[in-house]
Amino acid sequence: MEEKFKLSIKWVQFPLHPETPKEGLSLEELFAGRDLDIPAIQGHLRELMRLEGLPYGNRTHTYNSRLAQELSKWGERFAAGTLLNQKIFEAYFVDGHNLANQNLLVNLAGEAGLSTQEAAEVLENRSYREAVDLDWMRSRQIGISGVPTFVMGQYGISGAQPYEMLERFVVENTV
Repeated sequence: MEEKFKLSIKWVQFPLHPETPKEGLSLEELFAGRDLDIPAIQGHLRELMRLEGLPYGNRTHTYNSRLAQELSKWGERFAAGTLLNQKIFEAYFVDGHNLANQNLLVNLAGEAGLSTQEAAEVLENRSYREAVDLDWMRSRQIGISGVPTFVMGQYGISGAQPYEMLERFVVENTV
């Protein structure tokens, strides 16, 4: 879609569940008291992903993604930043890995072709903490309440969407 519509994509980090401890929470713990059918929700998401040709695992936990967001922000400096984001998403949504694990994140940076030494330093020094704080503030200012959210100008669309829906969103908001 980026090439087709000559879009410039800017990732903005968002604090979906920033209170999640580093060791994570089971999905049952996360959604306790909300009367949600977690297997049904996962089935729906799995089907959406399948329709788009994307893998989706059977996650049982959620983890604090703050360090992954800081690493992603660092990755924006490089052409491989998009691949890094893909590796992070796969590690979480397909493999169910804990994104608060610094060693995992450093390895993902290496798999994306980025310097593992620099990635380790970025995480250890929290070099992109302020940049992520600014993204979180911007997200709150424009009223984002869920992920993913796609924003163009004054308009947004939230949630996992089929490609055709995103394409229509782009067309309607570039005129």
